[in-house]
Amino acid sequence: MKEIVVISGKGGTGKTSLSASLAALAGRSVVADCDVDAADLHLVMNPRIKRTENFFGGKKASVNPEKCSGCGRCIEVCRFEAIIRDEEGHTYQVDPFSCEGCGVCSFFCPEKAVDFKLVVNGQWFISETPYGPMVHARLGVAEDNSGKLVALVRNQAKMIAQREDLPFIIVDGPPGIGCPVIASITGADAVLIVTEPSVSGEHDMERVFHLARYFKIPAYLCVNKFDINPGVTGKIYEKAKAEGIAVLGGIHYDRSVIDAQIKKKPVVALNGGTASEDIRRVWINLLDQIKEEGKE
Repeated sequence: MKEIVVISGKGGTGKTSLSASLAALAGRSVVADCDVDAADLHLVMNPRIKRTENFFGGKKASVNPEKCSGCGRCIEVCRFEAIIRDEEGHTYQVDPFSCEGCGVCSFFCPEKAVDFKLVVNGQWFISETPYGPMVHARLGVAEDNSGKLVALVRNQAKMIAQREDLPFIIVDGPPGIGCPVIASITGADAVLIVTEPSVSGEHDMERVFHLARYFKIPAYLCVNKFDINPGVTGKIYEKAKAEGIAVLGGIHYDRSVIDAQIKKKPVVALNGGTASEDIRRVWINLLDQIKEEGKE
């Protein structure tokens, strides 16, 4: 079983569309949407949800009025100004939007009147798609601990792949290079970087490659819509060669990608189209690279 993570360093590069197509080409495998802050892989994978679970990613404080003596110690120690009291100064509450879940108020309360309990930060799902099982999640609005939710999604995907003896896990990773991305790629077998022929695409491709290299994960490159700016595409290929990144190919700008999104299907599920053929070549080249890495 091989785990392949598709990342981009930035949003808007076509990462999710490519992930869906790779999942379709991989045969029956597991697909995992680890872009939990803005999950959208389900829009083209047509999942049928089979299991829904709450995600308890952190804790929040709350004041128990029956135990509270009104000493105000919680206000003194809260650096986030999340403790609210009435005009008379006798009733205390915790503002859930300001509370960062550090637990300091609960620790220092002399009356032990501040409860510190797990709260629901989102939900995660196990679904069935036309191409195999899918694990995905939805983080609540303005909630934290996305890295922890990403790790949970990946672990569930691995359990399914092992239980059903499936050959691949295709992961749609989050953008950027922060905690959720690190949680997505750690321990993976390969990273496929998708970029676009723009200055920001070139810059973020380099950043995310350095991240993959730091974790000693083989990284490969695909340039989406490479033909809309051949000059920048050439610079990206040169930089990739200098950094030792294997270029698996480019994907033409193709209206069929939009048609696939409208029809809620992976690009390769549509007949014809240059983008579909380009993605198929990228997949074949990726498999060849993974085999070569295995021999070494």
